[in-house]
Amino acid sequence: MGPIGVFDSGVGGLSVWREIVKILPDESTLYYADSANCPYGDKSQAEIIRLAETVTCFLIEKGCSVIVVACNTATAAAIDYLRSKYTIPFVGMEPAVKPAAINSVSGVIGILATQGTFNGRLFHETSSRFASGVKMIIQPGFGLVELVEAGDFSSSKVSELLHKYIDPMMDAGADHLVLGCTHYPFLSDAIFEITGGNIAIIDPAPAVAAQVKRIVSEYNQGSLREPVFYDFFSSGDLLTLETIIRLISIKQAINTNRLSFRED
Repeated sequence: MGPIGVFDSGVGGLSVWREIVKILPDESTLYYADSANCPYGDKSQAEIIRLAETVTCFLIEKGCSVIVVACNTATAAAIDYLRSKYTIPFVGMEPAVKPAAINSVSGVIGILATQGTFNGRLFHETSSRFASGVKMIIQPGFGLVELVEAGDFSSSKVSELLHKYIDPMMDAGADHLVLGCTHYPFLSDAIFEITGGNIAIIDPAPAVAAQVKRIVSEYNQGSLREPVFYDFFSSGDLLTLETIIRLISIKQAINTNRLSFRED
């Protein structure tokens, strides 16, 4: 089996990548950050499909045998198209509405995502199936992706925006907050400070990683080559990408000799 391909509009998908390497440490990965075109949230579906297909072709040419669309907006806009055109398996991001709705005691849940995710088929289908019995407060996280892309996880601007978006949810009694963009888990500490731990933060990344593990297990083969490698590519600046990966590597005791960084 070839390496696992992972892509996002920028660094947000690293919140998924870190969960994949946590449970599949012996599998090689190729990560592509389309930072030159970030954010995707304000782009048309046709434009997102074009960008997603360009990255997909790049990852397939590099030998990837499964691709993780580690971007909620790209999943909403392009994964149906990608699955119809290519034969390799794709794993996308599904808004974690179900666990929030099932576990909510107050009957109120907050969803923080991009507008592109809210407009997508997956969000509407998931919401209608699992959230009919709860009140959903949906909030586009305007400006948050740009802050994460700049490596800003805790400034006064981050706090200001998070208060603006989350305070109304808490005032309405929300006891669960769904992070519907892969960039947002990097703001978890800031969110915790604002909520005081009084709201459960739902990150779908571990469930996505588990699905990747199931697919890899079906092939029951090793990586494309040994030793295991973690390659990172970016269509833009590598600085924030490399900084976050170094931090993840320290926290998860990842062998830094496996890491390589390249501008595309």
